[in-house]
Amino acid sequence: MKHFPKPPFPKQPQSFPGLTEKMDPRPDHGEESYKGSGKLAGKKAIITGGDSGIGLAVAIAFAREGADLLVVHLPSEGEDGATCRRLIEEAGRKAVMAPGDISDASFREQIVERAIAEFGGLDILVNNAAYQKPFKSLDEVSLEEWTKTFDTNVHATFHLTQLATRHIKPGGSIINTASVNSKDPSPQLLPYATTKGAIANLTVGLAQLLAEKGIRVNAVLPGPIWTPFIPAGMPPDAVETFGSKTPFGRPGQPAELASAYVMLASDEASYTSGALLTIAGGQTVV
Repeated sequence: MKHFPKPPFPKQPQSFPGLTEKMDPRPDHGEESYKGSGKLAGKKAIITGGDSGIGLAVAIAFAREGADLLVVHLPSEGEDGATCRRLIEEAGRKAVMAPGDISDASFREQIVERAIAEFGGLDILVNNAAYQKPFKSLDEVSLEEWTKTFDTNVHATFHLTQLATRHIKPGGSIINTASVNSKDPSPQLLPYATTKGAIANLTVGLAQLLAEKGIRVNAVLPGPIWTPFIPAGMPPDAVETFGSKTPFGRPGQPAELASAYVMLASDEASYTSGALLTIAGGQTVV
């Protein structure tokens, strides 16, 4: 069994959204470990927030399973985006990078239009990008911050799904990244946790609504995962002990989630829809 790093970690504050190169220890996205077996051969996918963290691990796995990818990331994440592109192309697949902000409705339309233009079709949408900021009290949560969190996490997920399902054929897959916060909300992450609860409910409702089209909709609920989100979106003291309260005594690495997204995207999961798959190192959420 591979040994992954355990806390305590160095205090390492970053501004949002955070960069992989500044993290200590560096996250494992499966760069050296993930081996594909053709589960997604010939499929075309969009991944938002695919330049780092969970999104990068999913991009690596999808590419090595045979999928071509359009990867969305913020313009400030160009260096991480370049690394993602290189890893996709090294797997022999097409990489289309789309820098921009998914809270912008017109940009969301461009994402789907470009995927269709580049690939000639679309099979998979992974709604993974999100925004998070901690607050010590309710009074600290401005309406602007509340709205920004919902625009990025919920409204973008809904709208991209609406746009993508006009092109995805029967057998296609939508995968949303929710969180254990959808069931066990952290009060310091009130806006973020609330959006993740909305995404979980959206997933279950969409699974029923899109079943007649043959499109499956599922969500992954990560527990504490070591990504740039953590030093960029949590207080330094929380970063130092991040993941220590799980039964595994450590946070998960992005690479440890990739196989779940591959399974949910693959034709082998043809009867799996409306699932909320928790991956949290034994952490109990109800």
